[in-house]
Amino acid sequence: MTLEQAQRAVQAAKERAQELNLKMNIAVVDAGANLTAFARMDGVWLGSIDISIRKARTARFFDMPTGDLGQASQPGGSLYNIEHSNGGLITFPGGIPITDGNGEIIGAIGVSGSTVENDHTVAEAGVKAISK
Repeated sequence: MTLEQAQRAVQAAKERAQELNLKMNIAVVDAGANLTAFARMDGVWLGSIDISIRKARTARFFDMPTGDLGQASQPGGSLYNIEHSNGGLITFPGGIPITDGNGEIIGAIGVSGSTVENDHTVAEAGVKAISK
């Protein structure tokens, strides 16, 4: 994940949030789950900063959307309580892995600041800006 790619993902996600009249925190991590780009839109919840970063890291750690991981971590599920590992994970929608043109995972995006459905929609816009 280059800085230019990460910034492109953040910009696309930000534009989608603005179209939907939403305020979001948007985080992009590289393949090593290191924060590469971040944007905090004016007026968004401060608590969502950490959530957006953790969503991006979680999506990269497990190479799946955070909502999918959440399904597997429900009570009685095989990954129940996984959110307590790795310094704290987020297991609800809004984090999505990002792939390059060859399908290789190069990082992930995490979005927080609205409903999980909106977070996921805005994250998808960031992914599409890179995974074309």
